[in-house]
Amino acid sequence: MENGGNSLEAKIEALLNVEKQMRQIGDVAGTRKAVTDILQLCIDAGAWATLNEQIVLISKRRGQLKQLGSLHNSTIVIFVTLEIAAAYHFQWRSGDILDMVEYAVQAMVHQAMQYIDKTPNLDSKIELIKTLNSVSAGKIYVEIERARLIKKLAKIKEEQGQIAEAADLMQEIAVETFGAMAKTEKIAFILEQVRLCLDRQDYVRAQILARKISPRVFEADPSKEKKTKEGESIVEEAPADIPSLLELKRIYYQLMIRYYSHNNDYLEICRCYKSIYEIPSVKEDPAHWIPVKHLLCGYSHVLRKICWYLVLSPHDPMQSSLLNSTLEDKNLSEIPHFRLLLKQLVTMEVIIWTSLWNTFKDEFENEKNMLGGSLGEKAAEDLRLRVIEHNIHVVSKYYSRVTLKRLADLLCLNLQEAEKHLSDMVVSKALVAKIDRPMGVVCFQTAKDSNEILNSWSTNLEKLLELVEKSCHQIHKETMVHKAALRA
Repeated sequence: MENGGNSLEAKIEALLNVEKQMRQIGDVAGTRKAVTDILQLCIDAGAWATLNEQIVLISKRRGQLKQLGSLHNSTIVIFVTLEIAAAYHFQWRSGDILDMVEYAVQAMVHQAMQYIDKTPNLDSKIELIKTLNSVSAGKIYVEIERARLIKKLAKIKEEQGQIAEAADLMQEIAVETFGAMAKTEKIAFILEQVRLCLDRQDYVRAQILARKISPRVFEADPSKEKKTKEGESIVEEAPADIPSLLELKRIYYQLMIRYYSHNNDYLEICRCYKSIYEIPSVKEDPAHWIPVKHLLCGYSHVLRKICWYLVLSPHDPMQSSLLNSTLEDKNLSEIPHFRLLLKQLVTMEVIIWTSLWNTFKDEFENEKNMLGGSLGEKAAEDLRLRVIEHNIHVVSKYYSRVTLKRLADLLCLNLQEAEKHLSDMVVSKALVAKIDRPMGVVCFQTAKDSNEILNSWSTNLEKLLELVEKSCHQIHKETMVHKAALRA
């Protein structure tokens, strides 16, 4: 026994007797007070081992009483003492007993959780958390408290370098089913689960957990949320250390950037940065998106990252849409270098790779020194690949047939490289083309079936007849005008 001796044991025994009497007569307030007094007595005496023992002991008493009240719709007779048992008895509904059990256990767990940060050492802290966790396991009325306990324990494990154990602990809790937990606290808990999975490089589980959060939840207006109606479960207030919804949005997309970066999904990374950029506190503050030297800010260079990842993304309708919407952003005028870079991609002109690389090489390599890190190990190689793909698209717009040698000259590549890149684009269905290797000719025209050819002829004939009719009308008009002039 720590610093308490027999006197502490006697005081606890007396309070246990009081708690038993209060419990038997159904005094909820008295029962809660007796339980909390027992815990406070242990804390005042510094008896942390005794505290854990009493928590387990009290929870077992609650468990015995709960078993007693398990028969619903029945009447239970509890005799207070043998002397008065013959005189009268108390009749309770099982629901009353269960309610009192819940109140007592809730009070005990709430009270004990306040002592976690007051423990003298880490071992005592872990032991208290584990004790409370075992007591609250399987009890739906303290599920939120158990989730917070698991989160504290996982944080300790992470600080000790045990990332895998911390991730496994967090995954035991499915907070999305907790009706009484605040929305922001649920999101924060799931994001912590995702972060730990990413830290242990478990990308599959990280994706599964991230899908539990819909991006639309971040667009909700807190002022328009439905108020709790009478009879519905009351949603608890989120703890003070839980970030706001907009801050959680930033954290969510930063974690998704980490997830998409492991397989170089540039377009999705760009969309994540775009979502961060749309946060009002980011977009309205120029320090967050203008590239200032030696500026270390949580949101700095977001617009730069958007531009870079747009350039690195393969050409498709989504990339084209994002490219045009970014070019319309007025803030882009503050970084003219990147506006010029995006302009080159939307202009149907061949880009000279050496000229582009010499212009943006310093900016590209400087990204690794900025917040958010480098653009990826393969970024430079992928940038060159995107320039080649852009040039092939440009050539296909201006040529229906072109020799392979001329194509290679336009792309600044040798024949083998030009053929390889063109074949890759055809295989990925980014382009329609055929190569006549014996003749060394590339044809960008699509093969048409008989129906398409007939429809094309029919359309051309209609246009020709309309043109002939319009010409005849103009000739007839001119003839009538000149005849009128001669008669006059």
